[in-house]
Amino acid sequence: MLKRILASVAFTALAGTAMAADLPSRKGPVAVPYAPVFTWTGFYIGAHAGGIFSDSDIDTQGTAANTIANVAFSRRPANVSANEGGFMGGAQIGYNYQMANWVFGVEADLSYTDLKKRISFLGTSGATSNFQQEMEYFGTVRLRAGYAFDRLLAYATGGLAYGDASNRATFFSAAVPGQVDYIGSKGDTRFGWTVGAGLEYAFTNNLSVKAEYLYYDLGKQSVPVVLTAAGPAGGSYVSKFDNTGHIARVGLNYRFSTF
Repeated sequence: MLKRILASVAFTALAGTAMAADLPSRKGPVAVPYAPVFTWTGFYIGAHAGGIFSDSDIDTQGTAANTIANVAFSRRPANVSANEGGFMGGAQIGYNYQMANWVFGVEADLSYTDLKKRISFLGTSGATSNFQQEMEYFGTVRLRAGYAFDRLLAYATGGLAYGDASNRATFFSAAVPGQVDYIGSKGDTRFGWTVGAGLEYAFTNNLSVKAEYLYYDLGKQSVPVVLTAAGPAGGSYVSKFDNTGHIARVGLNYRFSTF
């Protein structure tokens, strides 16, 4: 009798287990983790370094008969040009907004530069004319528009440029070595425009590296080159300095996550 009871209990337990296996589960669907879709949208800050290369002409004109003749007969230079390079480094801040594969944004940056250019001209009379250009800082406020290939962004950029331009002209005497006959200088913050292009690659969701080229034009600056007390009687000059050049730099950006 006991054996029959135990066999009946065991059969009932096995049958219940089999029926329970056929019933639908009351548990919800299992969540499968997924990686968020990468987007360029969001704010970022960063730093950059590279080179700045001036590419400008300096035109000089006389203001009186004697100085006009000096320029005409190459005693003083009518035009000189030279290329000079320097280091630049600084920081940037910006914002991007992505729509499908198109990315639009705005960026502002400010850089220290050690750009210095000195040009010397020896005239037909034996008189030396020296010109000097310097820039201590350079900045931009630019729009950016580009196309994203997932984590690679190719973009064009352009907008406002500004910089501390300092220009100086010193004309020495032909008769008295080392004597300054004419001198003039002007330095101020100049405003102009810039345009360029670049590539940026996000190697993590927050960090990206970029390489960028810019051309800038801060306009012409007219510098009166006036007679000194030791100089000859009468006349003066005006030297007009171009403030243009090229920038090639690389940068690192930290992007604040939007997901």
